[in-house]
Amino acid sequence: MADCVFCKIIAGDIPSKKLYEDALCYAFYDINPQSDTHFLVVPKAHIASANELTEENAAVVAHIFTVIPKLAKELGLESYRVINNCGEGAGQTVFHLHFHVLSGKNLGEKLV
Repeated sequence: MADCVFCKIIAGDIPSKKLYEDALCYAFYDINPQSDTHFLVVPKAHIASANELTEENAAVVAHIFTVIPKLAKELGLESYRVINNCGEGAGQTVFHLHFHVLSGKNLGEKLV
């Protein structure tokens, strides 16, 4: 999608601090980290939100959830949180499906 920030990052039109890339997904560090470690994992195919997942495209989410623990292990993260905001009211600001992965001393049990 031409006006999507994450599509532009995936295409290399906007620079990012890439952590991982394969045929299905792209992972990069958040430019405004909310914890000691904060990166995003996004599908390369433009899917606006979890509300647009279908039987045809949902396999990418399973793939992403196999990539996340591999990246966590490579980074030496013993524990981490995975967050997906779905819709503007839930805090989604970029309408391209993405998963925040956060780890660090400032994470507690509260989600907000």
